[in-house]
Amino acid sequence: MTNRADFLFELGTEELPPKALLRLSDALTEELLTGLREAGLSFGTHQSYAAPRRLAVLIRDVAASTPEQAVERKGPALASAFDAEGKPSRALEGFARSCGVTVDALEKIETDKGTWLVYRHTQPGKTAAEIIPAAIARALDKLPTPKRMRWGSQEVEFIRPVHWAVALHGNTVIDTEILGVKAGRETFGHRFHHPAAITLESPASYADVLEKQGFVLADFAARRNKIQAQIEAIASELGGTARVDDDLLDEVTALVEWPVAVAGKFEESFLQVPHEALISTMQGNQKYFPLVDAQNRLLPWFITIANIDSKNPAAVREGNERVIRPRFADALFFWNEDRKHTLESHLESLKTVIFQQRMGSLFDKTIRVERLAEYIAEQIGGDVTQTRRAARLCKCDLQSHMVGEFPELQGIMGRYLATHDGEPAVVAQAQDDYYLPRRAGDALPGDAVSQAVALADRLDTLMGIFAIGQAPTGAKDPFALRRAALGVLRIIVEQQLDLDLKSLLEQAAKGLDSIIPEAVEHVQAVFEFITERQYRYSLDRAIPTDVFAAVAAVGTTRPLDFEQRMVAVNEFLNLPEAEPLTAGNKRIQNILKKQEQPVDGHIQVDLLQEAAEKALFDAVTEITPRIRAATAERAYTDALTELAQLRAPIDRFFDEVMVMADDAAIRRNRLALLQQTGALFLSIADLTQLNG
Repeated sequence: MTNRADFLFELGTEELPPKALLRLSDALTEELLTGLREAGLSFGTHQSYAAPRRLAVLIRDVAASTPEQAVERKGPALASAFDAEGKPSRALEGFARSCGVTVDALEKIETDKGTWLVYRHTQPGKTAAEIIPAAIARALDKLPTPKRMRWGSQEVEFIRPVHWAVALHGNTVIDTEILGVKAGRETFGHRFHHPAAITLESPASYADVLEKQGFVLADFAARRNKIQAQIEAIASELGGTARVDDDLLDEVTALVEWPVAVAGKFEESFLQVPHEALISTMQGNQKYFPLVDAQNRLLPWFITIANIDSKNPAAVREGNERVIRPRFADALFFWNEDRKHTLESHLESLKTVIFQQRMGSLFDKTIRVERLAEYIAEQIGGDVTQTRRAARLCKCDLQSHMVGEFPELQGIMGRYLATHDGEPAVVAQAQDDYYLPRRAGDALPGDAVSQAVALADRLDTLMGIFAIGQAPTGAKDPFALRRAALGVLRIIVEQQLDLDLKSLLEQAAKGLDSIIPEAVEHVQAVFEFITERQYRYSLDRAIPTDVFAAVAAVGTTRPLDFEQRMVAVNEFLNLPEAEPLTAGNKRIQNILKKQEQPVDGHIQVDLLQEAAEKALFDAVTEITPRIRAATAERAYTDALTELAQLRAPIDRFFDEVMVMADDAAIRRNRLALLQQTGALFLSIADLTQLNG
């Protein structure tokens, strides 16, 4: 073997969990590289491979061994190494023995603390064959596999039974056993197209040999791209566009080794079923890709990915069509049954469904949400009548046959059924939109009615669950309160709703008063919980921690106002005046804090003596009305821009004026001037919280 050679590790298993395949592949690669790196074995680039029955890593230019190392071990000081007769001390002899040499082999070194005896030698490097087995074992042990298994009579455990392993450095097999399997140079191809062993002559040939001989496309990304290209080509031939969900595409890629796209068709009569139900079945149950037309209407076609290049593709198509029909037939039946009853007819049955033992039934929750949504609608200018109606119906679809069969369609089915019943369009849309945002980055409810119901539902849950003592702890959040809190913030902030969060929580607690009278005592805790979410929310948008702290210190209870202040302070920091003004404000606040009595902000003009204090007074007097007007309009950026004009007067004041003058009246007057000046800053944010 030359000094460097490519290294290939492949683990062959039963079919791996498709949703975990990429995570396993990434972890295996990272841990294997870390193991080699920590052992001091150098290498070049790398390539990961992941398919249903294999995880593999190709590492280029792996060194044959680690480099030699010059080792120096320090022994006893020369002064204490020998006795009066010049014989080695017991400590010196012990040191020499620990080094495996005689005393004569030791050398002397001079230091600023005297002369010492040392042992110097060259430690040979470890070979790749010694290092790689331990690195593989370490990597496999650290894989994120929560549920491992044993198979046969084996004592080893892994996420799936292991059938073969390849560990090839150049043209040399690494002598090791991996999870009970002796490593070699033989891999295996497709389970049906090429189940026989394939001998690998070199690591670099791995992917090419598997594709050309074994009917396995081992590169996950290449396989994914091939699947997507096949889907797009067939969809184009059929005159439609495939709905390709990224997560589903990843999952399907993890299910096949040799992808072959096949189109299938279903009866157009099924298209009368809400398309979301059909799409949910195709994607979730069958892993099919639905097709839509130019108007985004569902077409009676789907595309499935077979893991075999069948000699009879018609049979593959017919099999997939046959599987989907019973599911679609059930959906059609449930849809027809649900339309025989109005959405509102399910309201009474909600009394039998417990939301939470102390918080009552879904009917009880519906009534609370209705009242709270009405209050919110009044605050944001929404139609109160339509809001009440939307809230009254918002849980009814949970009792429908369709949601019973397709739980993921709650809200969506409410919209369809409300539309079928002839409810106003805004009421029908709210049945779906009040669930928004369902996940991170999701859309938000688009009108005041939906926004009011969405906020009311989340705030009622937050207030009630906190009141019964089940607030989230650590990773446990069974009622998804963190997601609910973030949803509240996103709706208020991103939809520009000028709402007082504390007032909303008090109203929500009032709604719970008859069943949880202590709810009002938890308003502050819920407010702080949501504020903590706003902190995380601000970090996600690159707002610095100190900016958040500066705004939090002024105590605003309106999330939109909080956001506007943070944005303004963040922009203010880019001004050249920001740093000196912040420093000046900190100095002002520090002086005021040191006073034993609160400072009266009344200024006596006739007591202003120095030109610098008169200049600061004039500047403060001039800009105060403009700052008050700007803050009243929440034009905080404009207000901070006005404050920037105080830089020079504040600097001059501290350069030329002694605040703590001997004359008590003069001293009090100057403190009053600082108090008025500092109050202008605090009307926006506490800039003393800013770094720098």
